[in-house]
Formats: sequence, C-alpha cells, structure tokens
Amino acid sequence: QVQLVESGGGSVQAGGSLRLSCAASGASVIIFNAMGWYRQAPGKERELVAAITTGSSTKYADSVKGRFTISRDTVKKMVNLQMNSLKTEDTAVYYCNMRSVYPTSREYWGQGTQVTVSS
Repeated sequence: QVQLVESGGGSVQAGGSLRLSCAASGASVIIFNAMGWYRQAPGKERELVAAITTGSSTKYADSVKGRFTISRDTVKKMVNLQMNSLKTEDTAVYYCNMRSVYPTSREYWGQGTQVTVSS
C-alpha cells in the first residue's frame, strides 16, 4: 500500500525559507509520472503550487514563481519544494501529490504539512 510521507513544514517569519520533502513508500515497483505540491489555506480551495513531470518540465502557480523551486528524485520516489522569500499569504497546509502510471494509473496524496508564515 503506497503512502506519501511529507516533512519539512513549520513556522517561519516573512522573508524566510522552508524546504518540504515527500517520499513514497510501500510499493516495490511503481512508476510515477507527475509529482507536485498543492496547498489549502483556511476557507479556500486546494490549489496547485508546483508540479514536475518525469521529463523535469515544471509548472508553478503565478503567486510563487521566482520564489519556489520544485525538484524530484525519480529513483528515490521523492519530490521536494524549496520555498524562499516566504510571505504571510503562503500560510497553508501543503499536500504532496503523485500520479502513478505503473502498475496502475492512480493518484496519491500525502497527509499534509502545515506551513505558517508570520509577519
């Protein structure tokens, strides 16, 4: 049973940095194509923050372009999100997302990690 385990959330002052990591475990053979990070702030819908494909093509929300960087380690089944120049509006629960193509096409979610940016 595949599980995504996130780490790296926490509290930081505006202008600071945090690095989120997410690792997939529980499957000996599994291939993920897209990996990404979403976030959900109180009272708001979950939104895409950043995504990366197997070919390392990336996509970012306009609000984080130039500040956040997504990366992946396909062999280790990990995805990371480096967040710099954090703003108070980045405060949210961040969720890791991975989409498998083998042995099945399926979407997996992490449990979420809180990021709080104070002024």
